[in-house]
Amino acid sequence: MPSTIAELHLSGPYRHAQRALAAWLDLGHAAARRSLFQVRAALAALNAAERHQLARWLAWLAVAQQSRQQATPQGRILRLDHTLLQAMEEAMARLPSGFAQTQTQTRRLSA
Repeated sequence: MPSTIAELHLSGPYRHAQRALAAWLDLGHAAARRSLFQVRAALAALNAAERHQLARWLAWLAVAQQSRQQATPQGRILRLDHTLLQAMEEAMARLPSGFAQTQTQTRRLSA
């Protein structure tokens, strides 16, 4: 039976990079340093569209963590890949107005 619901297709390299990045963000400082190159290798396998998609995922992750009053991933992402952080911040600026305002206020308070 055909479905009218669009199915999101995620490539193998994207799924691998997302899983590696999520696990890396959950690690402690020392373990994160040891596995840094594995995560960078997973990111290197992504094309431009997948990197953009990953940046949007990170933006939503940051909003979710901020709403739970947890540390957001920007500091770690900066140490991992500066261009990914820039893409993430651009994606955060494009979030719906309520989310974007929350993030802007949070950045002002932390600065």
